[in-house]
Order: sequence, then structure tokens, then C-alpha cells
Amino acid sequence: MPREITAYSNPLIKRVRNLREKRHRREEGLFLAEGLRILTEARESGRLPVYLFFARESANHPLVRALVADVEAAGGEAIETVPDILSKLSGKDNPQAVVGVFEEFATTLASLDRASADIWLVAERLRDPGNLGTILRTGDAVGAGGLILIGECVDPFSVEAVRASMGALFTVPIVQSGWEDFLSWLRSGPGQLVGLSLNTEQHYRSATYAAPTFLLTGNEAQGMPADYAEACDLLVKIPMLGKADSLNAAVATAVMAYEVLARSRA
Repeated sequence: MPREITAYSNPLIKRVRNLREKRHRREEGLFLAEGLRILTEARESGRLPVYLFFARESANHPLVRALVADVEAAGGEAIETVPDILSKLSGKDNPQAVVGVFEEFATTLASLDRASADIWLVAERLRDPGNLGTILRTGDAVGAGGLILIGECVDPFSVEAVRASMGALFTVPIVQSGWEDFLSWLRSGPGQLVGLSLNTEQHYRSATYAAPTFLLTGNEAQGMPADYAEACDLLVKIPMLGKADSLNAAVATAVMAYEVLARSRA
């Protein structure tokens, strides 16, 4: 049976609010996700929050009822509260009907089955949480095997990244790795490493791709380091016909992912 919390001073409310900061997420091993769509995606993928906060006005919504039932059956806690507290938890003036507190989860390179998908996404020193979330959504859309984050990337469990992923955080495996470890793993089996670069004449639509294809996107501001580019099996360029010198990292990844998808199904 859900309990009710309506006081800002409640210790659990303070604890959950702190999860908006990376330091507290790391200490607790927990992160926030908000919105009925995202939490339903999590539930359908087999992940349930340890704490579920919901507005009393939404208590009778069938998806909220399903979440409450499953969370409690799994040993988690469902908590009925008010919109003002949901706003404090989410950091938004117009809060979603539900906020969940999830345990962080991790995937290792060794646990990946590269034969399970034709497309894999790799991002190097990605700094923008919106880009990370959008790349996850692209990964889900094209059926990518996972997203491999190289180097000092933005935290995939930040509120902004989780929000931008629209639930794909729970459907696309994420691995965080160093470059050398990734390259060693990649070269231990089949896999074509394709880098997105402006320093090549190879048009992305005239290139030949081999499955499984690992699409490497570099840092938003600096691109990928020269030694990373040298390690790629293929460098491709998306032509720029206007005055802009490059595409947004997430947009470029999406363009490339759909090109590879189209080739794999041709």
C-alpha cells in the first residue's frame, strides 16, 4: 500500500533531490527518471524503480496503477505525493506525473555479443547530455546493439541525459570504456570501425560498410583525436553544402546509423 509524503522536510525527499548531483548519484548508486512514458519503457524492459513517486491526481491512471503494483511486488516502495514535491524532485516547474529512483546499472565490453546487431554506436568524450540521450534514442530506433562511451563522457544517468533518452536508456545497453580497452576488445573479433570525420574525401553514401559496423563519433567541439582516426578501418564524411562546417554530433550519428541500416537491409 503506498504511503503518503507531503512535507518538503521529509528525509527521503531531501535524499532524492540530491540525486540531481553526480556526486550523490555515485555515492548512492541511484539515479532519477521522470515521466510516465519513460518509467513504462523501463518497466517493459524489466527495470523497476526502488522508489516510485506519483501525484495523487494520477493515482487512477492504468499505467500508474500498473507501475505501483509491480514496484511493490518487487519489494520497492510507492509513494503518493503532491505536484509541488514532484517539481522539487524533477527540477521542473511543470513536473511529470511520476518520478522513479532507479539503481544504476552497468554493462561490460566482455558481456556484449557483437553478432547480435549489425550496428553499434561509439561516442568519444561526449559532453552534452542532450546529445547522449538523443544518440541513445537513435540507437533504439535503428536496433543498435549498444552505445559504447569512450573516455570522459557526460554521465548517462544525469537527469538531463535520462530525460533526453525518452526511455532508450533502459533499452540500449551502455558501456563506459577507455580507448585502448575498447580497441583491444574490438580487434579480438569481427567489426568494422567507421569514424565520422571532415578530414577525408570518402562520401558516406558511397562507402562500403561491413557488419557489425561500429560508428565512432568524436567530441562535439574537437572531433576525434588523430590516433583514433588512424585506428579506424574507414573514415567517412557527410558533405556540408551550406555555411555550417559540421553537423551536431547526435544528428551526424543518426544520419550515419540510418545509412548503415539501409545498406544492411538492401
